[in-house]
Amino acid sequence: MGIYRTLFGVTYLVFSMQCGLAAEIENREQALQALKSPDAEARLAGATGLARYGEMPDADILLEELYDEDPQVRAVAEMAIWQVWMRSGDARVDSLLKSGIRRMDDGQMAPAVEDFTRVIELRPDFAEGWNKRATAYYLMGDYDQSLKDCDEVVKRNPHHFGALSGYGLIYIQRGELERALEYFERALDVNPNMPGVEQSIEMIRYRLKKSGKEST
Repeated sequence: MGIYRTLFGVTYLVFSMQCGLAAEIENREQALQALKSPDAEARLAGATGLARYGEMPDADILLEELYDEDPQVRAVAEMAIWQVWMRSGDARVDSLLKSGIRRMDDGQMAPAVEDFTRVIELRPDFAEGWNKRATAYYLMGDYDQSLKDCDEVVKRNPHHFGALSGYGLIYIQRGELERALEYFERALDVNPNMPGVEQSIEMIRYRLKKSGKEST
């Protein structure tokens, strides 16, 4: 679901801070090539370029960059992944997704769910439609429906660390701490750059230990 990180604003702030090689990336092929460089600045430019020009298959390449030795490359790669995940390839669907996100950000949850449902109807194979609706349902307190939508996300995108962390949040609300821990750990395996998830794991382990249910 991506509750732990603001998706809009931060991304564009990161882009505005890039200069030099990033300005030289003019297409997807150049971005992919730059990611192979031993130079961190070049990889940073590559990740920024894929955020602009990347296609859905590039998300798997960017997932590898979440383990890059350079923290800036890791941060920009994460933002780039979200950008790529939100591209359905259909302008009408992308417009509906953005409308739903705006409404969700404004607290208009029911209209947001309507937009995301329409996205799902038009492109049921598009994981991010399900993910955003899962987020809206979570914020509405409908944890059962949010859980069902998370199931649909991971069917289509097993590495969706936002949905995996979303499971954790849902299971916390349901009082199922061991299951929450399982999903938070899975999310962190995919993306080790989520301090909120790390904090949740520490909290759950503490509570399980205190209750005598510490996981081995």
